[in-house]
Amino acid sequence: MHILCKSNCYGLILTHLVFKSKIFYLIKYVLCCAFKKFQEAIVSTAIAGAIVGAAVGGWMNDRFGRRTSILLADILFLIGSVIMAAAPSPGVLVLGRVFVGLGVGMASMASPLYISEASPTKVRGALVALNSFLITGGQFLSYLINLAFTKAPGTWRWMLGVAAAPAIIQVVLMFTLPESPRWLFRKGKEEEAKAILRKIYPPNDVEEEIQALHDSVATELEQAGSSEKISIIKLLKTKAVRRGLVAGMGLQIFQQFTGINTVMYYSPTIVQLAGVASNQTAMLLSLITSGLNAFGSILSIYFIDKTGRKKLALLSLCGCVVALALLTFTFRQTETHSPMISAVETAHFNNTCPGFSQAVNANEWDCMKCLKAECGFCASDVSSKRLPGACLISNDATKGMCQKEHRAWYTQGCPSKIGWLAIVGLALYIIFFSPGMGTVPWVVNSEIYPLRYRGVCGGIASTTCWVSNLIVSQSFLTLTVAIGTAWTFMLFGFVALVGILFVLIFVPETKGVPIEEVEQMLEERGLHFKFWEKRSPTQKA
Repeated sequence: MHILCKSNCYGLILTHLVFKSKIFYLIKYVLCCAFKKFQEAIVSTAIAGAIVGAAVGGWMNDRFGRRTSILLADILFLIGSVIMAAAPSPGVLVLGRVFVGLGVGMASMASPLYISEASPTKVRGALVALNSFLITGGQFLSYLINLAFTKAPGTWRWMLGVAAAPAIIQVVLMFTLPESPRWLFRKGKEEEAKAILRKIYPPNDVEEEIQALHDSVATELEQAGSSEKISIIKLLKTKAVRRGLVAGMGLQIFQQFTGINTVMYYSPTIVQLAGVASNQTAMLLSLITSGLNAFGSILSIYFIDKTGRKKLALLSLCGCVVALALLTFTFRQTETHSPMISAVETAHFNNTCPGFSQAVNANEWDCMKCLKAECGFCASDVSSKRLPGACLISNDATKGMCQKEHRAWYTQGCPSKIGWLAIVGLALYIIFFSPGMGTVPWVVNSEIYPLRYRGVCGGIASTTCWVSNLIVSQSFLTLTVAIGTAWTFMLFGFVALVGILFVLIFVPETKGVPIEEVEQMLEERGLHFKFWEKRSPTQKA
């Protein structure tokens, strides 16, 4: 335990990640509520900033150091939160969101990279997994705050502006933390780096670690010559870097395209698609989903250095396939067995949906057709939601008329007797995803690249993550309209199946391998399907 205390990186993890996750997901919720018509575009604004931040941050990590990059990210958080709190118009609010996105992108790889390079080998995975736990814990906290302020008008400025406080705290605390010892070694500051390593490792291990790091840096400098320039061509020509990028970028792509952020961004919407009419109930169920995400991250802290990165990712993806299959079945059943539309019930309100009144085959209309016509479904009554109901114009006045008669009002999904299975499917998905694919990509990307290329390659992988995130978040609601919710989840399940094959073939096991030996492992490894067998870094496939 004394070794971990001496590593002196917990202050960074706690202040940075709770702040980052809380404000990032809090902003998403506030903006989605304020501009629901442009929900996908608004959610994507900060992600676009994160893409730029990740791309620039990779270069900054190698040029100026991990600590400086995190400090700059804090400053961007601070500026963004102040702008949003004082925003006089939606345009200015979005501008502040872009600043926050830049900070998120820069910090998304700098933080796990810093933690990885400042941690003992035996607990390196657990400490980077702690990074993921504080992110998911911040999401859970943001849902609690959202729920607390749902009926408090005008408080969104405080909700967004309060994020400036942790940013300021972290800026102060960062000045008490050392730079990454591996980056210092790479820049020729060996004595300073050795002093930090002696605080991290026990006396009987530190000299071996210093010698391994010294040899690794010497080899890299010999290969690189006097040039400090790094080109894409040079990256791709280096076998270890190329293999590392394939594994690292691929993990980030599959992390996003298995649909995790659609669950986290749109979980209230998905719960309503399952047939839950109440917005507040949907938010409460989403709070449970967020709590399961945080719990899964705790499991990752325990298992990642015991089970291994590769096995954990494979178990995670297999579980996601099962959960997504359940979601596909449930939503398909909901879509094909929704309540019929009654002309009598509809006429009762004098606010008939235009599509229904003009339909040639109105007697064949059901709740799903009504919602696809951008109208609302007013259930027959609270106790018999699956009986034929009314298809009405979707607005606040109509909603009030429906609820005044103690009926449920649906605009996202239809009532179903198996809608609860969708909640079970979402819970299973989070439980399987969070400990594995939620954490493994960040752990692997923090340790798989040679020291000379670590910042740049980490930035490339992080940019890949945010670009994938943008594509998925921008297209999810569009996909549900175009092909239906059921087939959208089936598509995510197919991606998860492909991800299993990818991890089996391309991702090496880095559990217990010193960072300086990972490059050697990548140089020598071939395909290694028997991932459960122990394999030393120098063992050839």
